[in-house]
Amino acid sequence: MDPILLGKGVTDDIPVHLLPKFGNRHGLVAGATGTGKTVTLMTLAEGFSRLGVPVFMADVKGDVSGVAVAGDGNEKVLQRARDIGIDGYAPGANPVIFWDMYGKLGHPVRTTVSEMGPTLLGRILELNDTQSGVLDIVFKLADDRGLLLLDLADLRALLNLVAAERKDISTEYGLVSTQSVGAIQRALLRLEQEGGENFFGEPALELNDLMRTTPDGRGVIGLLAADQLILKPRLYSSFLLWLLSELFENLPEVGDLDKPKLVFVFDEAHLLFDDAPAALQQRIEQVVRLVRSKGVGVYFCSQFPDDVPDNVLGQLGNRVQHALRAYTPRDQKAVKTAAETFVPNPKLDVAAAISKLGTGEALVSTLQDKGVPSPVQQTMISPPRCRMGAATTAERDQVRAGSPVGGKYDTAVDRESAAEMLTKKAETAAVNARAPPARSREQDDADEGGFSQAIKDAVFGTKRRQGMLETMAKQTSRTVGSKLGNQIVRGILGGIFGGKR
Repeated sequence: MDPILLGKGVTDDIPVHLLPKFGNRHGLVAGATGTGKTVTLMTLAEGFSRLGVPVFMADVKGDVSGVAVAGDGNEKVLQRARDIGIDGYAPGANPVIFWDMYGKLGHPVRTTVSEMGPTLLGRILELNDTQSGVLDIVFKLADDRGLLLLDLADLRALLNLVAAERKDISTEYGLVSTQSVGAIQRALLRLEQEGGENFFGEPALELNDLMRTTPDGRGVIGLLAADQLILKPRLYSSFLLWLLSELFENLPEVGDLDKPKLVFVFDEAHLLFDDAPAALQQRIEQVVRLVRSKGVGVYFCSQFPDDVPDNVLGQLGNRVQHALRAYTPRDQKAVKTAAETFVPNPKLDVAAAISKLGTGEALVSTLQDKGVPSPVQQTMISPPRCRMGAATTAERDQVRAGSPVGGKYDTAVDRESAAEMLTKKAETAAVNARAPPARSREQDDADEGGFSQAIKDAVFGTKRRQGMLETMAKQTSRTVGSKLGNQIVRGILGGIFGGKR
């Protein structure tokens, strides 16, 4: 299998290649703004695509979208191709699928709240440890009660449930305070105002759609529009980390292949590690180290090599270092760090060369036979065949119209989940509360007595009046009875004793 031609050595005219079988050993593209990092990323993406390897990368500034359009073939580019010795160079477009979390510049990218999980969601919401603990309880409660967490409405419904049943839930799952629930709800409101609610829902992104090839064997390049997303650094970095984690968890072990199954490019890589807690950094290191065996190559792009922690940097076997200007102590330290990460070349003063590289030049070291890094070479980077600039709106729309996944993702689906289930349950409870209770025989018998009592009330008046009447009746009966009794006694005695007639 032909290697990817990255360029040609400036001093010794030796071609500099990246071997496909080591493409899954990860890499780093670094350098100051305006030194040619974007063109290098386009050359890499195009090279992998021509080998039949799908690529997924973020388009932070919008200019990577040019990979979908053929270059203009101007004389300057053609001369550079001749100088490097590229045989059969001709402008050409690449197969591209545009993605956009906001659904404006590409197909919507969605996942469910459950798939994102409490750890990454807590990072997106910028929760503290206590609030993250409450979010863990919310997810556990949803699992135990069979409630689907698909979108932010579902998560808010669960938070309301936790607040309503706080005492019982605190006893069973752990302490839940109203302050923590309120803080999470406010964080959700901020996320919704920033457009983050577009990211959660269905249909969720399927990994197979990121790993497509064309009928003629080209790898499809998936471009995530990130010019607006990058303004929400935690949402941007957490989304890409979630996607990388999904690849790690769902792809089977394949070992070392003759080429990667997918190349994943993480632009503005420092955002992934800024303010990341130790547990999250450990997770990133684990994923980067182990995802290689799943056939996935990860390429970080950032200004300084020390933007990437040492434990991750040590996993990156393929290095492309563009110019760094040592104007400040920070820059000088970065130059020194970059120089120390390369395999020395006795013919090259690396530290001096880094600050003198021209645009389109880089120091390159890649893994060669048996996985041994090659000595660093000052390299003239190959021009891509695509346009080195942004695609127009019309060109983007044309690519999107012919996309094989448009009908699958462009229309959102809202099926029954936690919010609808809890709403239905509350409505049922309200209806039951308004309905008369079921009647027993004892109640019916009591009602019959009540009906008799009602008639009695109608005839004789209220119970108080009935009591007065009953008392008067008893007194009358006693009086009448006494008189009648006396008459009877007198009659009997008179008969016996011969009383007067």
